Amino acid sequence: MPRGLSEAASSNIELAEAGERTLRIGGDSPIRISTGHRIRHHDGKCSRPHGHNYEITIEVTGTLTMEGWVVDKGIVTDIIDEWDHRFLLEKSDPLAKAFEEAGEGESLLLLDHPPTAEVMSLELERELEEELPENVSNASVTVRETGELCATY
Repeated sequence: MPRGLSEAASSNIELAEAGERTLRIGGDSPIRISTGHRIRHHDGKCSRPHGHNYEITIEVTGTLTMEGWVVDKGIVTDIIDEWDHRFLLEKSDPLAKAFEEAGEGESLLLLDHPPTAEVMSLELERELEEELPENVSNASVTVRETGELCATY
């Protein structure tokens, strides 16, 4: 007979009483997106338009829903997918106007701050916090830009 809770014991445990749990998405197999950007006021080569194949991992903490999860993974991946194959710029970057004039405005994501990995992690967390259900108490996003550059907010 398999080990586990008996039917009677398991029926007495309510999901809401299970406490907070953390769902990790992309731990051993990160979500990958391709995104372009430039760091406009940088003195080096990052001031030129270029792109990266970012690796993103997410941790979402909260209580379990009646479905037995903290959050539907699809909600999280849909938010991350919105950033895939887009170009990130500061709102004040004149390159944004060039994208618009070329009919590529839909390709842009405009940010209030330079589109660094650190800002990306912050903005993705903010988007998640707006979309995730009330049972979620915390969301943490890690953005890996290269093998040697990784940011978590």
